[in-house]
Amino acid sequence: MELKQLEYFIVLCQELHFTRAAEKLGIAQPSLSQQISLLEHEVGMPLFDRIGKKNILTDAGKTLLHHSYNVFHEISQARAAISELQGLERGTLKIGSLLTVVNYLLSPTVIRFHNAYPNVELSVQGLRTGDIYKGLLQNELDLGIVFLPLEHEDLEAIPLYKEDLAFAAPIDHIIAKEVCVSLQVLKETPSILLPETYFLRQVVNEQCRLMNFAPKPVLEMTTMESIIQMVSKGVGVTILPKAYLDYIDNIHIKTIPIQDPVITTQIGIAYRKNKHLCAASRVFMDQLIKTIKGERFN
Repeated sequence: MELKQLEYFIVLCQELHFTRAAEKLGIAQPSLSQQISLLEHEVGMPLFDRIGKKNILTDAGKTLLHHSYNVFHEISQARAAISELQGLERGTLKIGSLLTVVNYLLSPTVIRFHNAYPNVELSVQGLRTGDIYKGLLQNELDLGIVFLPLEHEDLEAIPLYKEDLAFAAPIDHIIAKEVCVSLQVLKETPSILLPETYFLRQVVNEQCRLMNFAPKPVLEMTTMESIIQMVSKGVGVTILPKAYLDYIDNIHIKTIPIQDPVITTQIGIAYRKNKHLCAASRVFMDQLIKTIKGERFN
């Protein structure tokens, strides 16, 4: 069993289509089929059920996929431990962060880290919570900035800070005159919210459920920027993290705290359990924690 075969196998598991997987790997489709056949011969069981043009993982395939990720995880651990012998003179650090905190939370830390260690290749991606989990588990990310509590037993987390959600309304909206408002506003006011697959929307939905109603937004949009643009145009109100709203400081929008109830979320750093945290990861985490303690996010 070769690492190359396991690499091909993982990509095929992701695509479940031989042609697409071969294109992603940059090899010919017959070569991919041959390597998978050799792997199945060595395993002694089929890894895929081929139903027409569809490929579905068998139980054996699911088991091998789990262990394949662990194999590459151990290899990345070895590389990290070896590169640490060279200090922070080289290496890579890949971070997945919630879209709501990429700018106002991470920017100061990213700038300080890059200035101190310019030879470390730093990648920061704004992602949804589920995609961050996936990236961490598949060794595509070293660290994740996520909502807590975690929803996966193979991940660990360090709490960073708590943040309140708040209403954002057009500057001339009736609720913009209020010092604070109730979540009940969503019952009678047009709103623009994130889709229900997003964690923040699920938090809002749950609080509304406890108050015996369900929010019915006039628009659902997947980015904070697009939601803010709609609010500034007077389409409706929204609910987003207060720290984010304070950071963008849009002159066309008024931020109004929510009371009855106060809605709070917690942000933390996530990483794969039993992962060797390289020097770059540890330094970045330390700098991020210091940034938070020195700012208004605690």
